[in-house]
Amino acid sequence: MGLYKYLSEMYKKPEKYGINELIRRRLMEWRKEPGIVRIEKPTKLHSARKFGYKAKQGFIVVRVRIRKGALSKPRPNSGRRPKRMGIYGHSPNISAREIAEQRAKRRYSNLNVLGSYFVAEDGKYKWFEVVMADLNNPVVKADKYIRNEYI
Repeated sequence: MGLYKYLSEMYKKPEKYGINELIRRRLMEWRKEPGIVRIEKPTKLHSARKFGYKAKQGFIVVRVRIRKGALSKPRPNSGRRPKRMGIYGHSPNISAREIAEQRAKRRYSNLNVLGSYFVAEDGKYKWFEVVMADLNNPVVKADKYIRNEYI
């Protein structure tokens, strides 16, 4: 087996490989950070490489935190019985992963989203990492895979 196969196996069974404590410590740090954070290196290298990430100029990885659960809408001003308020239980028709991609795209509007993957979750949040590339960067333009897929 190659390196990426071992990495994916390790994240599938964290208790077996003893990284569940590492994941717990990371989550404690991530909870204190803002919702969208640019990071130096991907947490799951094997997943980032699937979307074309390379440690080159023009490629970045962004960690996005999404709140779990259904949307809560603002309470209406006019009177009605509580059941018909329409405050709780609204779920969007897009996945949490797509929401994470949209938020990252809004923050870094000059970059294109190559893909995203799930990193971790706790009782309140889910974290995704979004792989992005600057398609106008000459290093990215010279990359054959990116040029064929996105440009």
